Amino acid sequence: MQVFGFKDCQDTRKALRFFAERRIAVHFVDLAERPASRGELRRFAERFGAAALIDRESPRFHALGLRVAGDSPQRLLDRALDEPRLLRTPLARSGPRLALGHAPAEWQAWVDAERKAAQA
Repeated sequence: MQVFGFKDCQDTRKALRFFAERRIAVHFVDLAERPASRGELRRFAERFGAAALIDRESPRFHALGLRVAGDSPQRLLDRALDEPRLLRTPLARSGPRLALGHAPAEWQAWVDAERKAAQA
């Protein structure tokens, strides 16, 4: 289980707490210290679309003036490589499964599937 996000992000903390409460080991990647690679972002963009990965309400999005710039979602995603605060977090990954943002129902399905596989 891997979670990408920021230590000061409320939704990222919720994700980490969710998995900790269920005793699921998580590898946390703080995007402030190590931005996501192009390949990681591409994987999430293929699943959710580039536009869904960008947090248009983030203070960084507004500070950079991107609200008025009207860049394409793909161009914004390229910009997020250097400005990870543009991303909607957390980005969670468990093998081939991906989740974006606060998605406890999806995370629970992962936990249930992993526990079921462990019992088989």
